[in-house]
Amino acid sequence: MSANVAESWELLANPVEVAEQVVAAHDLSFERFSTDDLAAEYAGSWCAYQLWFAYRQDIQALHFSCGFDVRVPLERRETIYPLLARINEQLWLGHFDLWTEEGQPTYRHSVLFRGGPPPSYSLIEDMIGIAVAECERYYPAFQHVIWGGKSAADAVAAAIIETAGEA
Repeated sequence: MSANVAESWELLANPVEVAEQVVAAHDLSFERFSTDDLAAEYAGSWCAYQLWFAYRQDIQALHFSCGFDVRVPLERRETIYPLLARINEQLWLGHFDLWTEEGQPTYRHSVLFRGGPPPSYSLIEDMIGIAVAECERYYPAFQHVIWGGKSAADAVAAAIIETAGEA
């Protein structure tokens, strides 16, 4: 790496510091675990979402996840994998997966900053906004599969129907 690039990177803010500014500005409760980790909670319309930011300095990447306040019972986990595949086909950014130990559906996305733009307030705000929007959109699909016994195809079809007008 050239000296100029290394020097300019050192001048940039840690993306977790920027994330802290964003969550504080939006009055979200949060906890900073280290210089490279932050957890926050967002109250959505379906449930509370756990936001997690983790920065790896060695690769200059910010990992972001947004977990549902839902646990998939062990006996229902096999029904979730086809749903994850169908949902992920629809996404432009990030992906959903299932944290194995917790059985928690989670939206995940990472951003590299090496050689790119510095971490910005609007980028972090967009990451949160996109994650929450996708979680809100697909939360009912997870419920339909986990508790309603619906197929992944039926659950996704119901989740992606756009409503027109107001009732």
